[in-house]
This record gives sequence, C-alpha cells and structure tokens, in this order.
Amino acid sequence: MTGSVTLISESPEDPFSLGRAISVVLDERGSVVGWSERARELLGFTDQEALGRPAERFLVDARDRGLVREAAADCVRDGGWFGVVPVVDKEGRRSRFGVRARRVIRAGRADEWLLVGAPAEEVTQWEIDRSVMEGLFRRSPIGLSVHDPSLAILRINRPIAHIGGITSDQARGHRIGDFLVAADAETIESRLKEVLETGTPMIFTEQPCRLLIEPGIERYVAVSAFRMEDSGGRTLGVTQLVEDVTDRHRARRRLAMLNEASELIGTTLDVETTAQELVDVAVPGIADCVTVDLLPAVGLGEALFPERGGPLRRAAFKSVAPYPERVMYPVGTLKSFPKDSPQARCLVSRRPVLVPHMDPDEVGLDAERAEHARTLGVHSLMVVPLTARGLVLGLVCLWRYVVPEPFEEDDLTLANEFAARAGVAIDNARRYTQEHRTALALQRRLLPREVPSQPAVRVAHRYLPAGGSAGVGGDWFDVIPLSGARVALVVGDVVGHGINAAATMGRLRTAVHTLADLDLEPDEVLSHLDDLVTRLAGEQEHGDAGSPGEQVVGATCLYAVYDPVSRICSVARAGHPPPALVSPDGEVSLPDLPAGPPLGLGGLPFESEDLELPENSVLALYTNGLIEGDAHDIDAGLDRLAEALSGRDRPLEDMAQSVVDALLPARPTDDVALLLARTRTLASEQVATWVLPAEPTTPARARVLTAEKLTEWGLEEMIFTTELVVSELVTNAYRYAGGPVTLRLIRLHRLICEVSDPSSTSPHLRRARSTDEGGRGLLLVAQLTSRWGTRHAHEGKTVWTEQELPG
Repeated sequence: MTGSVTLISESPEDPFSLGRAISVVLDERGSVVGWSERARELLGFTDQEALGRPAERFLVDARDRGLVREAAADCVRDGGWFGVVPVVDKEGRRSRFGVRARRVIRAGRADEWLLVGAPAEEVTQWEIDRSVMEGLFRRSPIGLSVHDPSLAILRINRPIAHIGGITSDQARGHRIGDFLVAADAETIESRLKEVLETGTPMIFTEQPCRLLIEPGIERYVAVSAFRMEDSGGRTLGVTQLVEDVTDRHRARRRLAMLNEASELIGTTLDVETTAQELVDVAVPGIADCVTVDLLPAVGLGEALFPERGGPLRRAAFKSVAPYPERVMYPVGTLKSFPKDSPQARCLVSRRPVLVPHMDPDEVGLDAERAEHARTLGVHSLMVVPLTARGLVLGLVCLWRYVVPEPFEEDDLTLANEFAARAGVAIDNARRYTQEHRTALALQRRLLPREVPSQPAVRVAHRYLPAGGSAGVGGDWFDVIPLSGARVALVVGDVVGHGINAAATMGRLRTAVHTLADLDLEPDEVLSHLDDLVTRLAGEQEHGDAGSPGEQVVGATCLYAVYDPVSRICSVARAGHPPPALVSPDGEVSLPDLPAGPPLGLGGLPFESEDLELPENSVLALYTNGLIEGDAHDIDAGLDRLAEALSGRDRPLEDMAQSVVDALLPARPTDDVALLLARTRTLASEQVATWVLPAEPTTPARARVLTAEKLTEWGLEEMIFTTELVVSELVTNAYRYAGGPVTLRLIRLHRLICEVSDPSSTSPHLRRARSTDEGGRGLLLVAQLTSRWGTRHAHEGKTVWTEQELPG
C-alpha cells in the first residue's frame, strides 16, 4: 500500500462499535455460523456451544419466540432490521438488546445475516445523545458552528445560517472572514485559536458580529466555544455556540445610558448647560445629531403658562458630522415650525413623534438646509417634548444619518426617558434662574448704584454675586459722607444666601446710614447694629417656628471713619476680616485691629482703633469671599491680596481689577464686595481753626475772625450770614457748656462751620412761643444753612453747619 493512512479512533461511547457490540452471523436457516469474542463475554456461550445451533433455540426464551419470529420476518422482507429484542444468556438471564440486522450476500452461496447488538440501555442512551446532537444542528434556536483545526467551517446549523443569510452547504469549507467584517472576524478567530491552543473553553463572550452584506447594521453575539478531541486526545477542531444578543445588548446599553443620564444631566442650575448636557449624553449613544429648542421664557427664568406657545430658541445641539451648521440652525436661533411639521405636532399633542423614514423638506428646514440634509443622508427623526410639572418647556429633536438603521419604538422610549429627566432638570434651572434674578435684582437695588463724590477719599469698588447654586448673598459696601468733610467706609456680610440674606442686608445698610447720620463713633455704630441683628434673628426665628427655612443668625461688619483734616481713620470691626493698608510707596500691611465679635451675639463690647494715614494711602475693605476662595485658606488669600495690591502710583480701578483677576474665579462660590479708598488731605489754606476762651467777648471775637477769613477766601457775600451762624453757636457754647470753645471753618464745595465745646449736652431745635425770650437761635441757624447737626466725641461735642457757596 502506498500513500498515507489516516487513523481514526473508535468512539468508546458508540454501543455498536466493534469493540463494544456483539457480532453474530446467521445462515439462511437461522443457525449461528459466526460468533464474536464480545458475544462470548456478554452471553457466556463458547464458540463450540454457539456455532451451528439455531439462534432461536438457545438465545431466545420460549415466551419471546413469537415476537422474535415476527421481527425475523420483517428483516427478511425488508433486507434489514433495527430494534430491541429479548435475549437469554447462558445462565438463563433474560435481558433486552438493541439489534441491527443486515443481509450479507455470499458468492455462490445462500445469503447470510449479520447481527450487531448491544444492551438496550446503552443503545437508548446513544440514541438520545445522537438525537440531541441532531437537534442542535436542525432544531436548536442557538447557533452551532463546527470548525476544523484551521478554523475552516465544517458544519453550521440553521440559526447560524439565518444570521449569515446562507445555507449550511454554502458555508462548508469557508472561513469566518468570508462572511463577517474583517475587524469582527479577527476578534472571533483570535479567541477560537486561543481555545484550540489552550483547551480552555470560552463561555458567553459577547462580541460584535457585523455581516459583510450589511456592514452598517449593528449586531452582537454571545459566543461559547470548546475544543473537540477524539478518544485518543487528538484535536479535531473547535465548536462554537452562537446566540444573537443584539436586542439584549441594546437594552443593556440603553439602561447604562439612562444611568449615565441621571448622573450627567442636571449637574448645574443653568438652563443652557443642562440642555448641552442632554445632547452630550444622547450623541452618539442614541442619535447622530440632537437639538434642544426651548421657549424663550425658559432661558430667561420667566413664568410659564399652559397655553403659551410661539417660536422656540435653540439652546443646544451636537452632531457627529463636520460642519453641522449647514443643516442645523445655530444656538440662539429663534424659529417657528410649520403647522404640519413633526415638531409642531409634538408641541400640540405633547406626545413624542417618530418618523422612521423622513423627507428633509417636511421637518421645518429651509430649502438650502434641506438639500444639505439630503446630501448628508439624514433619514430618520424623533421629536420628544420637554415637559415638567404639566408645562411644555420645548422640544428635543434626534436625527440619524450615519447609522443606517431607522429609529424604532425602543429608541423613542429611551429618548422619552432622557427628555423626562432633562425636562425636570431644565425646569429646576428655570425656576432657580427666576429666583436668582429676583434676588439679584433685589440685592442690586439695595446696594449703592453710585458712590457719592466727597473730598476725603477717592474710591473704586467691585461687587461680584456668587455663581452656581450659592445664589446671591448679603455682602454690601457703602461710602457715606459725614459732617466736617469726613467719610464713613463700610463693608459687611450677612450670614447665608438668597432673598432672606439680601433683605436682611438691606435693613442693615439702612440702619448704618441712620447711625452714620447721628455721627456716632465706629464702636457705637457696631453696638447698635449688634442689637438690631439680635432683634432681627429673634423676629425671624419666632416667625418661622415649625417651618423650614434659612435662619439669619448673624453678620460681620467693618466701619471706618476718615477725617481728611487730621488724617485720622478710626476703625472698628465685628468679626470681619481686617482691612489692608497700602502706603504711598506701595507697601502693603494689615493693621492689628481688635477683631470684635460677629453681629448678633449680643452683650460683647466693640473697640475702635485710630490709624494715622499719610496722604495717598489706600485702604482696602473686603468681605471674606475674596480671600477664602475654594481652598478656604485665609492666610494664603491674604498673601495673594497683598501681592495684588502692592505697587505705587497705581490707578484705583486698575488695582481693583487686578485683585479680582488674581483672587477670584469666573464664578465665585460666595459673594464678594471690595472697596478701595485712596485718602486725601485738605490743604492748610482750606481750613481755619481757633480756640477761644469762654468769655463774654468771645462771640464778638468769633465774628471778627470769621469775617477776616471769608474775606481772605473771597467769600465776602457770605460774611453776614456766617457771622450770624457763628455768633449764635459760640454764644450757646459760652452760655451752656463752659470751658474753651473751638471754632473751625472749612472751605470745600460748601462752607463748613464747626463749634466744639466740652459739654456733652446736645442742642435741640424747638419752636419758641411769642412770650419766650429765647429759643430762636437754632431756628435761625437752620433757616440760614443747608444742613446742621451735632456729633459727639469721647469728650464734648461739635455743632456743625453747611452753607452753599455762591454760584
């Protein structure tokens, strides 16, 4: 013999294999003429005992001979037979055997019959196994593919053939790459090779399975594979079981996208940001392009009404294609949709609209954009309403042109879920915007719009409301002109955020103005404010008992009074950060001032500290939001503030902006108020001061000095009026106060007259009766001046007046 011989191992599970089955040959009369060794082992008859004897005589029980004869007749008639018959062994035991019988033709001799038998239990099990295998190929819903060691296809069953659109005969001899996209075929083959090499089965491994005839259609399969071996352990190939899990994969992906949407949509309280988060999640997960169009009132934070319709403004869109603006209208576009368009139908019905196969001319695009859409291949559309709390906010439009499959109902359900989540988030953002704008408008109206001009300081200021979810707060600043050319500089911060904090800030600011008009010392002003905050907190706590809400429990404040004549700045603070002082040469320092308790604690004292400031010094007042930042490191914030303020001869506006740029992010997490004040000093020729003794001639001496100084200043026409005012004030001081009297005249945009004495008793304006000899002096002073008042010092008081200069 020449050539190679392929050895095949006999299956040990086959009950009719030569090594396991009984072989018996019968002649035409039914006598045994052939007896195998396996027959001798199982039945106990030796060759001598079996050969030449009729099989019916010693192998069949008398009770079963009729049954056996019928089977023999069928076998003769059909030329063969397969069935189960009872057989008796040498010990007389009766057992059932599965028997296969076939005619054997002899040359020149009568025909003989070859019988092959095995115990019926083994035959039944073999038939079950064979039926299972056959069922896997013919009736199993799970795909089955058998490959040789080179991964060539030997056999596939119907599900595999259905997936590939081929027959089993067409697949035989081909490879996986002949039917699948190269990338997917390489993935599957590499895993099958690993199974062949290692023998480790692959269990339910999910992988893409796109066909060459439909490369754009997404398909996923779960693959299990095992190595085939014969009884000798030689590798015969690999078998893989394939299940189409595309629907399951899509469902799992949709669930994952919903989870992602719940995390990524609505992270801020900004309408446009929320709309952009929606399109970022939906592209390319659901669609190739997504647009969000909202009612204009939504972006403005205005109230919505069920019957309100009208045009929509584009809030966000995203596309996987380049130059999407050729098809989609840009963000900010205000557009109305035709009545018969899917968008208009969706708005009216408040129900999603699915257009699996769409015409670009029928979806609200102009002619040019519709032509671009047709060129791009836009073929499917879903329109989903954005609703929340029974109100329509806008629309979400989802388009497909890269994915060839049209949208289906499952996609519409997923898009509707996205829109439902986004709708609530957008409406929350709208309502927050409405509340935020209301609070911000209230706050801005409570803050000073313009800083009054005054001679003591030049000022620059910045106010930045908090960004994000913090909302507006209670930070404020003020520049309040005082008597005697002095000025009060104020910054404060109410605890908390929102309308409550802004309203409380407004009440405190009003109180500060009232207290400033009383010309109180800074520590006295803070003491009165402390009482007010304590009273406000008590009122709010009593009014909000049993109801949720923000409790305003305190505030901080810094109050400073600067006198341009003496260059003394008296400062007191209540739990507020210290001011920064920039000297004329640009050096920055933090004065060591008594901290004082925050307002609202009650019963604790406040202290004032006097600072002598050179001319052109800069006093920086600010709230804690400027220096705390996100890291809440106050020392680092103060260092950065000092660095931003340092430098000489810098314009105040530049200094203020450099502080904001250096210390604050684009959206600060807390309100920030910043007030910079550059000090001025009145020239000596603008101020005249005299100390007069408490004598009867003092009023006359005061009139003479006043007339001389006004003449020197070129204010002769004011001499008569001013002499009357000075005479009345000095006379009152001489009569009721005792001690020396100080007279001071200040020439600015107004003429200021001040008379100081050691008494702490304040004069009061009253209407004198016709029978009274006195009481008309202050009434005369009030009539001759623009303003007048009294301020108290630690020792004594000062009565002051202001008169308008001529012209």
